[in-house]
Amino acid sequence: MKKILVTGGDGRFAEELKKINCPYNFIFRNKNQFNILSVNSIKKNLELYKPDSVLHLAALSRPMSIHDTKINKSIDLNIIGTANLVKLCSEKNIKIIFFSTSYVYPGKKGNYKESDALLPWNNYGWSKLGAESSVQMYKNSLIIRACMTEKPFVHKYAFSNVKSNFIFHEDFAKIFIKLIGKKGIINIGGKSQTIYQFVRKNNKKVNKIKSQGELPLNMDMCLKKCEKLLKK
Repeated sequence: MKKILVTGGDGRFAEELKKINCPYNFIFRNKNQFNILSVNSIKKNLELYKPDSVLHLAALSRPMSIHDTKINKSIDLNIIGTANLVKLCSEKNIKIIFFSTSYVYPGKKGNYKESDALLPWNNYGWSKLGAESSVQMYKNSLIIRACMTEKPFVHKYAFSNVKSNFIFHEDFAKIFIKLIGKKGIINIGGKSQTIYQFVRKNNKKVNKIKSQGELPLNMDMCLKKCEKLLKK
């Protein structure tokens, strides 16, 4: 059974992973146990657990405004922390599995393939693309460009003119487990539809609104690569 050391082990997605029966030995570590800004902390964890892979979930995400108001924190946690991890894992040839985001795509034309040009539309996207850059330099890696959310949906409103690939954490986890042994870049998400269409299936009371620039209108990704890999 392969050992996978998990950063951000008390986060929302990590909690879903803990519920899944799978052929992997996940070792969940929170930010106090595994500090990605401390080289010594990273070294101690790698030496103690000797993992086959590191699943890097630790990141600064919401609220989105924090990436504008506290850019130093965003840079430290999302970019520098990831780079620290890549450097030390590369020395030991330990695979890195990194969770990026669909926000690295421009959001203008939609149906984005993994090979399409990247141009984040907000600072959160830039912070994740900065992290991706270091991971892409290390070939023993898997980058997941994710589009997922917790269940139930946390907002009372949903955009009816914004197309996305939202999928709930619990369903995302089932897909991810099947692809965890791969390398390269994979888009993972749900059916391309408006955010309102996605949310309304589970919450008939959600209110419909239109994005007036808060989100780009065509954020959905092409999932053909993911679907092809799942069939193998």
